[in-house]
Amino acid sequence: MPRRADDRSATRAPARLSRETIVAAAIDLADRDGLAGLSMRRLAQHLGVDAMSIYYHLRDKDTLLAAMVDAVAAEIERDVPAVGTETDVPAAGTERDVPAVGTETDVPAAEIGAAESVAAGVTADAVAVEADADGRVDAGAGALGPGPWTDQLRALITRARRTMLRHPWAARVLEARDTPTPAVLRHIERVLAVMRGGGCSVSLSHHALHLLGSRILGFSQDLFDDSPNTPATEAETAAQAAAWAETMPHIAELAAAVAHSGALGGCDDEDEFAFALDLLIEGLDRRRLAEQT
Repeated sequence: MPRRADDRSATRAPARLSRETIVAAAIDLADRDGLAGLSMRRLAQHLGVDAMSIYYHLRDKDTLLAAMVDAVAAEIERDVPAVGTETDVPAAGTERDVPAVGTETDVPAAEIGAAESVAAGVTADAVAVEADADGRVDAGAGALGPGPWTDQLRALITRARRTMLRHPWAARVLEARDTPTPAVLRHIERVLAVMRGGGCSVSLSHHALHLLGSRILGFSQDLFDDSPNTPATEAETAAQAAAWAETMPHIAELAAAVAHSGALGGCDDEDEFAFALDLLIEGLDRRRLAEQT
């Protein structure tokens, strides 16, 4: 049962404490120590308050995690670089600006309904803009700037990945959620705006959401969790490959040839993410052109 502070504990909450400061502090803790190092008690100690003061603002840890990933997703919306600008991904753990967290993250029924509509591909009139035959979108279309929609989508997703690399824990929280937060919905709306503005049909845009999956938010959700707490040594990898060599030669070949040390998951490194994203976007653009002939 969710814990809530009573009136007496509410009056003990320091005036400086707010939902925003709690969420920002929780993000700092998770960035520094990972989710394993985040608890309501440790967060209270970090803030110098009684734990019940936190429960006054956020009813339980699940609500806190939802608020945290909503704040992270909101970072994607701000300062999106124009197409053609530098988008090098910083190393995980680099310094970041603490987001302004002011959005209610208990998703209301209307927004859950909107998310279901997106998943069903029924946002036909969400963006009413025109694109030329090459899929180039006018700067006024609500996208990232002038240029091919493919470049705009790549830039938007690259920005999402940069955000996830600043907060590696956020990918795991997003994977575990059943419903999108408001900031995630706004990000999906921007993805759809780019595609619809580039001449993609509603049907193709719907397929694209399923095809891209978690990559829309900047990370790959692999078939298996192949990112152990302690990475295997070269000797251990070689021994495993040798054990597989006779019965599963192709798996043994793959295990010996590729690395599994991605920043946001086993194989989720920059090369793999960029390769998959380019392949998917190129395929979507070919399908867009095929639909128009």
